[in-house]
Amino acid sequence: MDPRCVDVADQLLLIERELRGLGWWAEVPPSADALASQAPFCVDTLAFEEWLQWIFLPRMKVILENDLGLPHASGIRVMAEEVYRERLTDVSRLLDALGAFDRLIGQAN
Repeated sequence: MDPRCVDVADQLLLIERELRGLGWWAEVPPSADALASQAPFCVDTLAFEEWLQWIFLPRMKVILENDLGLPHASGIRVMAEEVYRERLTDVSRLLDALGAFDRLIGQAN
């Protein structure tokens, strides 16, 4: 087991907490078609926060629960900064959580 797994799991919980705190946590998933997008971050079908909730967090959970090996790189904070560039102050804690995730993933390199 990768020694970063516990820290990554904690960071994923922080990301979820920030999404909830921003009021961006949905109870109903997007359509199957929206979730099946092949575009990076599903930019053609989902809002970034939807991608975080319905694609990123579940995939990372599967990776951790099945000890599949963590990714070798992550640049999620950069994408979030672009998406939320007009409201960086409002999402600063979410950005911090995403940045910490990126750094944890980058520690393997």
